[in-house]
Amino acid sequence: MKNIMNEQLLISGLSPLKVRFFDYQHFTYPWHFHSEYEIIYISESTGTRFVGNSIEKYNAGDVFFVGSNLPHYLKSDDIYNSIESQLRVKGVIIQFEKDFMQHSVNYYPQFVRIKNMLEESRCGLYFPVDCSEKLVGLISRLPLENGMDQMTGFLQILKEMSEIQDRKIISTPDIEYFSQHGASRIDKVISFINKNYTRPIRLDEISSFSSMNSTAFCRFFKKETGKSLKNFIFAMRVGYACKLLLMNEMTISQISSECGFETISHFNKTFKKIAGFPPSEYRKIMLAE
Repeated sequence: MKNIMNEQLLISGLSPLKVRFFDYQHFTYPWHFHSEYEIIYISESTGTRFVGNSIEKYNAGDVFFVGSNLPHYLKSDDIYNSIESQLRVKGVIIQFEKDFMQHSVNYYPQFVRIKNMLEESRCGLYFPVDCSEKLVGLISRLPLENGMDQMTGFLQILKEMSEIQDRKIISTPDIEYFSQHGASRIDKVISFINKNYTRPIRLDEISSFSSMNSTAFCRFFKKETGKSLKNFIFAMRVGYACKLLLMNEMTISQISSECGFETISHFNKTFKKIAGFPPSEYRKIMLAE
């Protein structure tokens, strides 16, 4: 985690898509990021997935969607590193340029779901095992296609992924991301939260700020973000805590207070629920990589 590689992919406007099968003894590529989007399908392998500030196990059948400039890497289970092991790491990697079909995605209504999914991928997306047999089939066939057939097949993949309701956001939000929004009502609300999430924010305070009563605001916020106000604020606090933990300059107690948690026990419980590990273990694992 101390050293992160800025990978330069050979993708251009003349060749915006790079697709290939992979077959390794184990994953070896280090912690890295790149400006291109990346879809990874694991057909064989188990291990640990590091995406943003998330650390979780992965299994055969999983599909991940990594957004532009989001740090990530995959670590095979130890058994794959054994010389005697006959196990293999197999799957498909799809990489495509950041501005892929930018005009169509931004302005054509047919691409609204795909546009929303691309925005969600800033934090990484996970498509669970068995979420869609059609998606796995489309991904598995894509490396065998060429030219326009490969391009239309890829669009079918994006369409199928954008319609899967079971997809899950992997990493907690990056606080800088929310400052890039425009001037809509939800953007103003998120901008307010972004400036105040480390202090107590009362529901009546933020609902009056948005010119709605508390009940209407709760419905509105959940519809727009997919989370309750409380859980959204906790996710932002944990995202900030992850950054402070990786800086390795403050104690966990200091970070708990800095991020707005009233007690360290509440911080530890909330952090583990969102990030998957207690703060101390998260710091140890990430700084060791």
